[in-house]
Amino acid sequence: MVGDHRKLENVWVNTRRFVSAVLLAFTLGGGLAACGSGGGGPTPSTTPPTSAAPSTSSASSGVAADVSAITANWTAFFNAKTPTSQRVNLLQNGQTFASVLQAQAGSSLASQASAKVTKVTVITTAQAAVTYDILVAGQPVLSNQSGTAVYQDGTWKVGDASFCGLLTLENSGSTSSLPAACKSPA
Repeated sequence: MVGDHRKLENVWVNTRRFVSAVLLAFTLGGGLAACGSGGGGPTPSTTPPTSAAPSTSSASSGVAADVSAITANWTAFFNAKTPTSQRVNLLQNGQTFASVLQAQAGSSLASQASAKVTKVTVITTAQAAVTYDILVAGQPVLSNQSGTAVYQDGTWKVGDASFCGLLTLENSGSTSSLPAACKSPA
């Protein structure tokens, strides 16, 4: 029985490592071919959030526009066809992570990975909660992940805390080798 338990534990650990590797490759990868292309990836939205809500109808349409922009930008950030330079612009404090994003550009696993946003809840005009799935070759490998979108410099972006969380997952929970921005207190 102890041997069976260890076998199950090893299967779980190996599965987690595979998912983490795929997740990292997906998260950090940007296809080299896409870097020189003039298109192919989704165009992110820069629709500003509604800052004042004169009526319920306006507030609803403002929130709907925010949800649409968050979904489009989140999906573009996690799309391997989106050039690294554009992905930097879709990540909160993206310049801080530019070298990390570039380091994995061209990964073969990244070319098969994507994200599907399943829910967006706008919390304030500058922050939203995002629920998403990580897919590889169209199949879910990590479901119901929680993240944060932030409104920065006129664009809804993937929150750096969410990105750091994915990096931490890939690093088996350790933050020791992560960028300094992932180690600083919030």
